[in-house]
Amino acid sequence: MCVCSNCSELWGLGSGHTIEQWDSTGMYGYPDHSRSLDGRLQVSHRKGLPHVIYCRLWRWPDLHSHHELRAIDTCQYAFNLKKDEVCVNPYHYQRVETPVLPPVLVPRHAEILTELPPLDDFTNSIPENTNFPAGIEPPNNYIPDTPPPGYMSEDGETSDQQMNQSMESGSPAEMSPSALSPVSHGLDLQPVTYSEPAFWCSIAYYELNQRVGETFHASQPSLTVDGFTDPSNSERFCLGLLSNVNRNATVEMTRRHIGRGVRLYYIGGEVFAECLSDSAIFVQSPNCNQRYGWHPATVCKIPPGCNLKIFNNQEFAALLAQSVNQGFEAVYQLTRMCTIRMSFVKGWGAEYRRQTVTSTPCWIELHLNGPLQWLDKVLTQMGTPTARCSSMS
Repeated sequence: MCVCSNCSELWGLGSGHTIEQWDSTGMYGYPDHSRSLDGRLQVSHRKGLPHVIYCRLWRWPDLHSHHELRAIDTCQYAFNLKKDEVCVNPYHYQRVETPVLPPVLVPRHAEILTELPPLDDFTNSIPENTNFPAGIEPPNNYIPDTPPPGYMSEDGETSDQQMNQSMESGSPAEMSPSALSPVSHGLDLQPVTYSEPAFWCSIAYYELNQRVGETFHASQPSLTVDGFTDPSNSERFCLGLLSNVNRNATVEMTRRHIGRGVRLYYIGGEVFAECLSDSAIFVQSPNCNQRYGWHPATVCKIPPGCNLKIFNNQEFAALLAQSVNQGFEAVYQLTRMCTIRMSFVKGWGAEYRRQTVTSTPCWIELHLNGPLQWLDKVLTQMGTPTARCSSMS
């Protein structure tokens, strides 16, 4: 590890901070006055976790979040251990790799339907509400049986260790192919594999029940959806620029409070939503709800500075493999799991005056393209109905 005087400005991040010597454990002491109360460093008016900043500086310039890092086993002061001191040695951390999902074995044309079955549509139902976490335990019969990751403050205080346990425990992607495959019974089984699309999700913005603006297609693993008026780019979807002649005063007021909005991460086959706004965001994610045994339409409130895992590819792969055994309709119903709705500032559900998402002033809908395209391929293999509709229609 280079700690020579020529590198002192880098190690001090150009802030004029005094560099202290690395000790034998790889620990690096950073002056207390340079850290905020939540343990983050502020560099160029932006806050970040120290170990993330150093890993980005020395190893991975494209690093976005601490979710992408896992400490090596021998590190005594790893971030996830929650000690008073945190190791920022970039060579004590590894980049989390995206797990390879096993193919789903599908019977060739197992059944042919003349029309698509109706989807469970929760748009006009009154969903339950929850403030996460609230003593939630996932059902014991659900795969994988791991502790809920919770939602965590920006310094990762509550759940990094649980997240690592979840990743290291038996997950659907680590099961043998037979565990994720239907019983053959002499059928002609065809493997249907998952492939990453060019755009991992598509985002549509709504005001009440009206679609506003064009669909945003996300190609970067990290992006923000905010209320500002800067031009959008591949890592940013700015709602402030969008116009709507039918916009009322309530919508206008809500838009002013979106602020920094929400940051979405797609890392290691998992999707996270982090609330950057000063107001809470409200998320309806059937995949997340299934993980914790909630009703599929439950709306979860994410307070400012917290984040929540809202989709997991491995869990979806396990559900897809199980659903193949139950037939075309069961697989088709998984389409709803690939859609996530999220409102800004104002919530909806049984505990709110607004009981449907289309009653909230400002909300977005995410379509996860990878899982949707995988569903399409599985449904086609099972025998597409003559109507030629699909999960993408």
